[in-house]
Amino acid sequence: MTLASLTPQAALPSPSTAVWQLGPVPIRAYALCIIVGIVVACWVTERRLRQRGVAPGAVLDIAVWAVPAGIVGARIYHVITSPEKYFGTGGDPMKAFAIWEGGLGIWGAVAGGAVGAWFAARQLGIPFGVVADALAPGLPLAQAIGRLGNWFNNELYGGRTTLPWGLEIHRMDPDNPGHALRDDAGKPILEPGLYHPTFAYELLWNVGVAALVLVLDRKLRLGRGRAFALYVMGYTAGRFWIELMRTDEANTILGVRLNVWTAGLVFLGALAYFVRVRGPREYVVPIGAAATAEPAVGSDVSQVDLSAQEAGAGPAAPEGYRVVSEEQYRHWQETGETPAEPDGAATPGSVDAPSDGTAGAEDTPGSAGDGAAPAGEIPQDRAGATGTRPAERDS
Repeated sequence: MTLASLTPQAALPSPSTAVWQLGPVPIRAYALCIIVGIVVACWVTERRLRQRGVAPGAVLDIAVWAVPAGIVGARIYHVITSPEKYFGTGGDPMKAFAIWEGGLGIWGAVAGGAVGAWFAARQLGIPFGVVADALAPGLPLAQAIGRLGNWFNNELYGGRTTLPWGLEIHRMDPDNPGHALRDDAGKPILEPGLYHPTFAYELLWNVGVAALVLVLDRKLRLGRGRAFALYVMGYTAGRFWIELMRTDEANTILGVRLNVWTAGLVFLGALAYFVRVRGPREYVVPIGAAATAEPAVGSDVSQVDLSAQEAGAGPAAPEGYRVVSEEQYRHWQETGETPAEPDGAATPGSVDAPSDGTAGAEDTPGSAGDGAAPAGEIPQDRAGATGTRPAERDS
């Protein structure tokens, strides 16, 4: 009995075309999936930033820096970990810039995007931990949508299988990228047998990671980057076993795929951060022109009273933000009264608020049982007293 004879009639099909021509412009399915993923991540992050006191539209200012930096980081990681394709025998160094031909590493994307988001957060005066935690569930959703691009490209599949969800794979035409080879009758040529759809396994896993972050963040009210660390742990745990199933070419260390080692090491780093860092969720109130409270709402969606705005004139962006406790933030939402600073406090923006967990749980505003300051007062710790202020802009 052969593997072919065990192959079930039911199977997951794969597209035979991943590129469409709109006149002279090629429309690539992979690029479309990445764009949709970015839009979803921005939408989720915007909602979560608004829940923490950040003014509307800040996510677009962050994305302007984070998205290009993430793409550059993803490409750099791919080139560094697969140098033979570009600098080895027969390689073309200029192909390293041909990002449209594929080759993006998620590890570089997250690292590069984090650098871009950090820079944007400093410009806006938002603590980086607030941005990271707001992004935590949106990022795996974006990754899940991006994996659909691998389905269109007939790539990143696993070994042969007889399972009902086995995947059909087309033999792609190297001379016509994005299109399957066809036989004399014009039908797309399939590889023999069915294969594990590892891209789909990762897609479903990432959706589960997003749900996990949302549930635990709502229950535990994670702060100081711990929601993001939870996302990293969840993603790398799944990537570890899924990577072991893949059969595409990859560099190895001691016979194990490089990305398996990377997933394990990054998981341990995120776990150490999650266990070591303590502190409640951080909230901010704006400083300057946009220091106007939005009404408190019972749902997760912040509201904007459009009737209160003059036609054609939106609110000015705040000059910066100040970190406050949850009680102070709720009071500000309900009354519009900005919490007063303690006597002798430095001018807002003179010192950046720490968002990396340097302040211990015992002096963190709003932590249970620690004698948190009542509503309307700013705690004396450095994070609650100063907040951040944007860096100078070139414009």
